[in-house]
Amino acid sequence: MTDKPDNVGHPNRMPSIQTQNSPVRDPDLPIGLPLTTELAYGCWRIAGTQVPVDVSPDQRTVGKQAVWSALDSGYTVFDLADVYCDGLCEEIFGEALRERCTDRDTVQVIGKVGIRCPGDPVPDAPYRYDFSAAYLETAVEASLRRMKLEHLDGLLLHRPDYLMDPCEVASVWDRLQRAGKVRWFGISNFKPTQVQALQAAWQQPLVAHQVEIHLLHLDPFDDGTLDQCLTTGMRPMAWSPLAGGRLGLPNSPKASASASGQTQNSHQDMVQTSVAVEIHRIASELNVDVATIALAWLREHPARILPVIGSIRPERIRELASHSKLRLGRERWYRLFELARGTRLP
Repeated sequence: MTDKPDNVGHPNRMPSIQTQNSPVRDPDLPIGLPLTTELAYGCWRIAGTQVPVDVSPDQRTVGKQAVWSALDSGYTVFDLADVYCDGLCEEIFGEALRERCTDRDTVQVIGKVGIRCPGDPVPDAPYRYDFSAAYLETAVEASLRRMKLEHLDGLLLHRPDYLMDPCEVASVWDRLQRAGKVRWFGISNFKPTQVQALQAAWQQPLVAHQVEIHLLHLDPFDDGTLDQCLTTGMRPMAWSPLAGGRLGLPNSPKASASASGQTQNSHQDMVQTSVAVEIHRIASELNVDVATIALAWLREHPARILPVIGSIRPERIRELASHSKLRLGRERWYRLFELARGTRLP
């Protein structure tokens, strides 16, 4: 069990984030707290592939340009994981940050660890999750080395380890924090009961919970995840907030097939099409693009859902930042929610 620290004035536990002029900053939160922003930038696509040997110098340049566009557009939170292109995304991000960002304290870098790929460390080792003390410390050190950073602002456990010992995790976190290598901690893809087990051992608040949330994946609204975030103050971070292109986004093969009826062979396909049609209608009404509506729908929730944007197109990165303050209101929100449920509310 770790001792409960005094966060006040501790240089390793409270980042100094100066984002007053950022278009994606949440104006209702004071400067200096973690995750005071309306959008985060996710770096899982910046290598252009998930196969390291296939990454060309041109792809690395495209990835760095995406990070630079996010920085220039006011994004201050950057989400990474050691398994993204086997660590190469961390390398590309680190290069981009060193070449463009002159003040490290203006950004928050979030890392994720805990997934081990097949063949690690021996050929017959299976794909698995690992929160053992030795592995977590080694993984964090490796991420910092690839990015050439002295510390992570936040560290999330990527997927729940069924053999997790909460006290062992808390002990590792305490050592990492005291060494100045990680400032705050959170989780990703956990069930509420798993969060409770870990929080019982870690006597500081968990800062963030990253889960899949979008109009075609509503589980967090009903399984207690968002209720827990409201109760504890954890910030929910939404990965895949645009449902992987299934919400009628322009130039999406999935959206085009759905709109033409090519894939409409199930109730879920009908729901998907209904949601896409309504999103397009609202986008036209408000003179914005459909992605902006999908993200605004998430941000309407009082838990302050933080969408993690994954586009590597500079124009898309800038466009989404420019509308990050848009609000839909309860009526539009519920209209989309009912369509996404596929049935009337009780």
